[in-house]
Amino acid sequence: MDSNRSLSGGSGWINGFIGVLIFSGSLPATKVAVLELNPIFLTAARAGIAGLLALCVLVIFKEKRPAKRHFSSLAIVAFGVVIGFPLLTALALQYLTSAHSIVFLGMLPLTTAIFGVIRGGERPRAAFWVCAVTGSLLVIGYAIAQGVAASPVGDILMLVAVVLCGLGYAEGAKLSKTLGGWQVISWALVLSLPLMGPLMIFLFPSPAAGVGTSAWMGLAYISVFSMLIGFVFWYRGLAQGGIAAIGQLQLLQPFFGLTLAAVLLHEQVSIGMVGITVGVILCVAGSKRFAK
Repeated sequence: MDSNRSLSGGSGWINGFIGVLIFSGSLPATKVAVLELNPIFLTAARAGIAGLLALCVLVIFKEKRPAKRHFSSLAIVAFGVVIGFPLLTALALQYLTSAHSIVFLGMLPLTTAIFGVIRGGERPRAAFWVCAVTGSLLVIGYAIAQGVAASPVGDILMLVAVVLCGLGYAEGAKLSKTLGGWQVISWALVLSLPLMGPLMIFLFPSPAAGVGTSAWMGLAYISVFSMLIGFVFWYRGLAQGGIAAIGQLQLLQPFFGLTLAAVLLHEQVSIGMVGITVGVILCVAGSKRFAK
């Protein structure tokens, strides 16, 4: 019995790590794509392509439709991680480098924890809120130091995106306990398909030949990997190893993202960016510790 639990926990960490690693390429890939593609089309296309793939998977595995009581939660997941976060980050990356935007991802575990507290009715200790406020101040201070006047719209869009994504993650984690792990993101994608599918077709760039290969590759990555495959590993990891434990792996995402931004996009990653990211991660780790 104990050995089975140990094996399951180990598999959870592996699956969760793979999921975070896949998610880490989302912002660099979005940055590449948004240089040539309309942000609204990009959002609709990634959701539309992933939605069609999810529909096929659901049909192949003959998954039962969710109960009516699940649709409100699925709508929140769709609004947060299928539409809200992808659209707002795509818009933000018109003003910011992916390296700059990745710093904001250090707040994602914190916003997820806050919404988890709100949805779960928990009463964290005062130390939790100290860590939460400190992390927020670090991010805001970093944005001001970089010159908010230069890209205030981009910073605000990233902050709102992180909040919506945290909401979607928390709601999805709660729903996955009854509906199933990968099924949550699949049904959320299918739920958004009637809107995002036609929008993708309507906004399809003309002529398509004018769009470079790198932009299409970026779209392919965020559609297939960031929007679907990453969630398969992520929710499987959460189910195997536990939401609280595996959720800690999100803290690695800014480091992976900054590395990808530097290696693939040749963006400058300053010592300040790394320092603020480390500070935010420490604050989020503290808030997670004192959340219960």
